Amino acid sequence: MKLLTSVLFILSIFFPVSLLAQMNLVKISEIMVYDTPPFKECHASSIVEVSENKFLIAAFGGSREGKDDVSIWLSRSNGNQWEPPELIDTGLASDHELYPCWNPVLFQSQSGILSLFYKVGPSPREWWGMVKTSDDQGKIWSNGVRLPQDILGPIKNKPVQLSDGTILSPSSTETTTAEGLSWKAHIEKSTDDGKSWIKISIDHQTPFDVIQPSILVLEDQRLQILCRSRNNSVMQAFSEDNGDSWSTITRTDLPNPNSGTDALTLSNGYHLLVYNPTVRGRNGRSKLSVALSKTGNDWSEVLSLENQKRGEFSYPAVVESSNGEIHISYTYNRKNIKHVVLEFK
Repeated sequence: MKLLTSVLFILSIFFPVSLLAQMNLVKISEIMVYDTPPFKECHASSIVEVSENKFLIAAFGGSREGKDDVSIWLSRSNGNQWEPPELIDTGLASDHELYPCWNPVLFQSQSGILSLFYKVGPSPREWWGMVKTSDDQGKIWSNGVRLPQDILGPIKNKPVQLSDGTILSPSSTETTTAEGLSWKAHIEKSTDDGKSWIKISIDHQTPFDVIQPSILVLEDQRLQILCRSRNNSVMQAFSEDNGDSWSTITRTDLPNPNSGTDALTLSNGYHLLVYNPTVRGRNGRSKLSVALSKTGNDWSEVLSLENQKRGEFSYPAVVESSNGEIHISYTYNRKNIKHVVLEFK
């Protein structure tokens, strides 16, 4: 016993506890969501657990991103198998014009209301936010409702609900200015279970172009966002007042090839990020990895999901299930969505 104690003490010096935990994260399953996709291309998946071992994945699919036939599709799992996707909504607008759909986000609040947020419009510079809701775990959905002006809903990644019931939705805008394209991140906050929202800016004077934030809950209830950027790095900002105000945006040490990421705080206290560990270039989305951090500052890449010379493996979405497993969905060459399950062993 003394020898074992001594060995563990030595290991704790050279291999901190966080690193030992990181080395135990393993892949336990992977499967394509669609057997025979009813569309030519698909992208931007979102995943949610609606009850124990029951999951939904939403994605947009059609002939090609940005085309008018791109719609929102929903798939259901029963155990380890995915049922054929069903069409949830098209981009048919109130003006009777058909527009492409974009970036669905699934979120189930503490009250049990399931929301499907998505965007409709000719481009990310002109789109508007939409939402459908369900009170039976996604079997029956309400009609799509347009969100209020200046409220877009979560742009790519899921909202976070705080202990007091406040919902923080990570969002962003892409606008064209006299200087060119401008990307800005912001938070949309609801204190009435998504019935109404207010917009909170995040460092809109930043010289960095950032979109598609995800939210982490740090120690002492501080919050951190991690953002996609056009600056070859994952960017970050912090809040010490439950998301009502935010610090300036700064670089992390994590590379980013101008591609979406997703992150969450796990029940064991660690923070997990799924990202492309590369910079901008021809093969920037051909690698997809998982990183862990105990603090939100020091990240270690611990698992490779994809590492190929060519291809696109991108736009991950990640949730922790009720049994502690980590479920990740991501775009697989724009032809399918891949579902991967990880666990600590």
